Amino acid sequence: MSSIQWYPGHIAKAEATLKEQLKLVDLVLEVRDARIPRSSANPRLQEWTQGKQHLCILNRIDLISEELLQQWYQWFSAQQIVVYGTNGQTGEGVGKLLQAAQQVGIAINQKRQQRGMLPRPVRAVVVGYPNVGKSALINRILRRRVAPSANKPGVTRQLRWIRISEQIELLDTPGILPPRLEDQAAALKLAICDDIGQAAYDPPAVTAALLDMLRQLGVDITDRYGLSLGDFGSGEEYLIALSAQTKQSHDRTARQVLYDFRRGRLGKIGLEYP
Repeated sequence: MSSIQWYPGHIAKAEATLKEQLKLVDLVLEVRDARIPRSSANPRLQEWTQGKQHLCILNRIDLISEELLQQWYQWFSAQQIVVYGTNGQTGEGVGKLLQAAQQVGIAINQKRQQRGMLPRPVRAVVVGYPNVGKSALINRILRRRVAPSANKPGVTRQLRWIRISEQIELLDTPGILPPRLEDQAAALKLAICDDIGQAAYDPPAVTAALLDMLRQLGVDITDRYGLSLGDFGSGEEYLIALSAQTKQSHDRTARQVLYDFRRGRLGKIGLEYP
């Protein structure tokens, strides 16, 4: 498979602006994809969040099993990382996240008052890879649509401040990727989960890799497609047979399988485990 790389011009511009805006920020809300919590963590985040309060958000918790979600909660707790599970589409978990952000604001203003300074809204920034659901999450927090949201990367292209309440101001950011994706295993999972632009990868190759992962995880998709993964030596062989069965092109079949996985039609499946 060829290298997966995607770094649109607006991301480079946004990253430079973000570094300046971070000087004003008190709280970093990092959004990850619950299906791939490791691969959707930006390796640059640690340098950006130094000296800032940090809350980690696992979005799209509806796409993984409750058992796996609890395993991740326990793992993050052991790493002393505060994590919240959310579903940006339904609003699940958003209330607890908002309460946590407000508590950070209260603590910050207590320190300001001790120094003889006036209270002010806590300044929070939402960061994460493209299409992990940042804008949908912001819309849920605000209970109205103010941030553009769609199931494709690159919809949010500029940084902007949004007033949530008297207590919180939120900086919405485009999905930020490193200039070069050094970890190609992680890049592959980002492509599978639609957290990177489609121009970065070849759908049949990515789908074949997904099918190999599902086979290793013991996922049975026979009911969905009428073919058992266990009957084929590789994901590529399965995809060829499925294309012949559906009488569709290799590319179209691959895109359909990816679509089905991304919408949870193959089941509640996480691709990474603690």
